[in-house]
Amino acid sequence: MSKHQPRTWLITGADKGLGRSTAKAALERGDQVIVTVLAADGKHDLSAQYPEQLRSFHLDARDHPRFPEVVKKAHQAFGRIDVLVNNAGYGLLSVAETTPAEKYRPMFEVNFFGLVEMTHAVLPYMRSQRSGHIINLSSIAGFCGATGFAFYSASKFAVEGYSETLALEIAHLGIHVTIIEPGGFRSDFAGPSLVAEKIADPDYESTNARIAGYVEARHGHQPNDPEKFGPALCQLVDADSPPLRLPLGEDCLLTIRQDIVKTSQSLDQWEALSASTKVSD
Repeated sequence: MSKHQPRTWLITGADKGLGRSTAKAALERGDQVIVTVLAADGKHDLSAQYPEQLRSFHLDARDHPRFPEVVKKAHQAFGRIDVLVNNAGYGLLSVAETTPAEKYRPMFEVNFFGLVEMTHAVLPYMRSQRSGHIINLSSIAGFCGATGFAFYSASKFAVEGYSETLALEIAHLGIHVTIIEPGGFRSDFAGPSLVAEKIADPDYESTNARIAGYVEARHGHQPNDPEKFGPALCQLVDADSPPLRLPLGEDCLLTIRQDIVKTSQSLDQWEALSASTKVSD
């Protein structure tokens, strides 16, 4: 780990939850922070406590044409952007077959395309600096699928594929990329930040049962503390060689390891067929 050097952060969707936790942790250790919020007046509740360190701007994560303008203002505020945290996003819990496009397309506009466009807007500044750290929020569902989360998982799988490739393309410029895979945190994800819909079809009885009971079973009962999320990201950006992926939460670690074991077993089972397509000598 390297010693802490003051940094300037840009954090999207920082009104509450994990984004706010990250902003608060960075501010507490003396860093400068720019946040985007949904509040129409652009105000953030931490502004009064940190008037010199914090700047906040209104930004709807679907309003992609405004991203360059907001990023330019963010850069002008403190003269650089060292860390970009693409946090803005929300969940969709539904039956894959019956989810209409008007439900899943807006989520992709925020969770994936918004993340991409914000990264595009910030990268010229980081390339000019020859330094920076892009932190993209994925999920435990971005590593392995979960019943009822087909489109949310798809949006996060897209984040992972984009981020992994981006990391390869910009590493030589001194810019790091890390994918954060949170497990269950006691934020608003299983509450206001989750759109849940079920259907009356006996073929999807088990999926409907999961959808119907998910919020009640999960909201406020998740195993991870959102107040510890921001400090974890602060430790991450201090690392000399940060990882490409960072699961956060023992629940996430367990699920990912189980998925890796199942995948490895499947590869072994079907190895002969997988290798059967080789060109014959």
